[in-house]
Amino acid sequence: MSGANSSSLTPDFFILNGVPGLEDAHVWISLPFCFMYMIAVVGNCGLIYLIGHEEALHRPMYYFLALLSFTDVTLCTTTVPNMLCIFWFNFKEIGFNSCLVQMFFVHMLTGMESGVLMLMALDRYVAICYPLRYTTILTNPVIAKAGLATFLRSVMLIFPFTVLTKRLPYCRGTLIPHTYCDHMSVAKVSCDNAKVNAIYGLMVALLIGVFDICCISVSYTMILRAVVSLSSADARHKAFSTCTSHICAIVITYVPAFFTFFTHRFGGHTIPHHIHIIVANLYLLLPPTMNPIVYGVKTKQIRESVIKFLLGDKMDTT
Repeated sequence: MSGANSSSLTPDFFILNGVPGLEDAHVWISLPFCFMYMIAVVGNCGLIYLIGHEEALHRPMYYFLALLSFTDVTLCTTTVPNMLCIFWFNFKEIGFNSCLVQMFFVHMLTGMESGVLMLMALDRYVAICYPLRYTTILTNPVIAKAGLATFLRSVMLIFPFTVLTKRLPYCRGTLIPHTYCDHMSVAKVSCDNAKVNAIYGLMVALLIGVFDICCISVSYTMILRAVVSLSSADARHKAFSTCTSHICAIVITYVPAFFTFFTHRFGGHTIPHHIHIIVANLYLLLPPTMNPIVYGVKTKQIRESVIKFLLGDKMDTT
């Protein structure tokens, strides 16, 4: 068996095939992905710097946004550089252990992203329903513990992916029809039954995705009730406007996530495989690209801080 240890049936490496069926268009496909990645890195790093630099942004909402930006830029960095090497230089080989590491970080960070969105929904709930107690409830230690708990939840639930995948024997070759090491894409290369992997993956999706969406839904139901009860139309508009950025981030994150999840399990024979792969990459790239733009456009404090930062030197000299 090429590239494998015959005694253990554990391959030394896998071959990531990029987007199957569109190999001739790899260079053209890479251009929008590369452009989106540059926007994601610049936008998210800029947001993190701005939130750390501007004292006006030292509030719970922006701390969670900084955590989301860090998660997003780390997530797309785990996949995009390797994907561009496949598209541009035909560097398709990835070591077995490197593949498992990439798989762990991809799924751990997507779980982390979902958890941070849930925390941001709870932040909006406290800010709108308990405005006078907002800063006393969401203190810096509480924010740090919430972020740590979200991180540990993701690590503990995703780590078994690597154990379950590593134990499988691989005798069907080493070709993975994907641009990165996705859990089920790797498990399907195995010549053993991957049903345990599939069942555990579904359990993790329920424990992370469904739980977070339920918390987000409950938070926004309570927010909606509180906002509707306000007597002033201006107050209702102001309360809703503080949530629009977060709602956009939720839609941008969960719509491609649900598409990827359901088509992977129920639409395998009706949707072309290259559509699966492209949407799976958009699922990892679209939120990191769009979140800084959405928050920059929709959030007044961030807009003002950006203008102050860009024009700071000129304002000081006038």
